[in-house]
Amino acid sequence: MAGSDASKKIDERIKELGDWRGDTLSEVRAIIKRSVPGVVEAMKWAKPSNPDGVPVWEYNGGICTGEAYKAAVKLTFFKGAALDDPAGLFNASLEGNTRRAIDIKEGDKLDKKALAALFKQAAAINDAK
Repeated sequence: MAGSDASKKIDERIKELGDWRGDTLSEVRAIIKRSVPGVVEAMKWAKPSNPDGVPVWEYNGGICTGEAYKAAVKLTFFKGAALDDPAGLFNASLEGNTRRAIDIKEGDKLDKKALAALFKQAAAINDAK
């Protein structure tokens, strides 16, 4: 599911979380939308334990997912290993050859500028393919 239906599902997910995780996902979402004009929201990989699926942001291919767990909001960048990360935001899934992730925990302050730079880079890599 992509487009406005997916955006509504992401709105619902944020609302149902109702805590710091929803606030964090909402803030990340706003940064993505500002950083990558034309970004498309999708919900993918629905399964019985997660019937709505996972929020995904795409621009000529996947940029990242945004999953809420009990202790963290995880942003997984599809091509994170190819991104320059001078601020050192990537702190999870560092052993892979392709993906990289950022685990945001309660109380963490988002580096909005560095996060925006990662989103822009990811979109540029997708554009270049």
